[in-house]
Amino acid sequence: MDPALKKQHDVFKKKASSMPTVEAKQTKRSVESSKPRPTKKTKTETSAKPHEFDYKAVAAPTDNKFAVLARVVKYLKSRHQEGGSEAIHIKDILDETNLLSLAPRIEHWLITEALTNNPKVEVIKEGMYKFRPIYDIRDRKGLLSLLSQNYDRGYGGVLAEEAEESLPNFAKAIKVLGDQIFTVARPSDKKQVLFYNDKSVALPVDEEIKKLWRSVTVEGVDERKIEDYLQKHNIVAMPDLAVKKSSSQKRKKAVSKKLKPFKTHNEHLGDILQDYSEKQT
Repeated sequence: MDPALKKQHDVFKKKASSMPTVEAKQTKRSVESSKPRPTKKTKTETSAKPHEFDYKAVAAPTDNKFAVLARVVKYLKSRHQEGGSEAIHIKDILDETNLLSLAPRIEHWLITEALTNNPKVEVIKEGMYKFRPIYDIRDRKGLLSLLSQNYDRGYGGVLAEEAEESLPNFAKAIKVLGDQIFTVARPSDKKQVLFYNDKSVALPVDEEIKKLWRSVTVEGVDERKIEDYLQKHNIVAMPDLAVKKSSSQKRKKAVSKKLKPFKTHNEHLGDILQDYSEKQT
């Protein structure tokens, strides 16, 4: 064999051995494909309800009695919101909240003082407890009745968080009630307030009038300026029939106390008696 040709053949083999082969890539892909792919969780599995909490899966703080009390009250509240309105024994509560290994002194304090005096817990009988909601409503009809009574008596609305705490399956009840109620965000803290929607007083208003109403702003304008503006444009305004108290009230004159007349003695001897107090020399 020609030495030059043999040299070229050796260089070609050396270069070919240093290059990666296609079979190696296929082997890598096959290994990756053999690994089990993670299963995607469904939407129902990932989006759990807030009150669906597994207390037994989480270690309980048995050394802090106030943390124990908060855990018990939270469990009673979540149980009420799920529809459990009947009372439950303290042993079952401790079992459900993973507090069976509670110290005897803390358990005694929990039964004799903490749960008895807690405004969120109602004692049915000895050892039997249940959650005490703000409002005694059990279904959507009860919520609608409460809002209707507040409307008739002029009490206003009900905080949505208080109604949610009191009413089991709150979200479902709100959805079913629909436009029988409406929600307003409170300006001070943006909390949602529920109101009864009285459809008997609803009046049809033209959309153009609504647009004009929303386009006019009266921020920073007092009543006097508004009245002058209406008079300038020949618009008659309804007079204010309320009795206005004058800002400059007349001060009451101070009553001068009259001195009582001095009582003199021996008036019948005025012609006889003489005064020697200031003797002139």
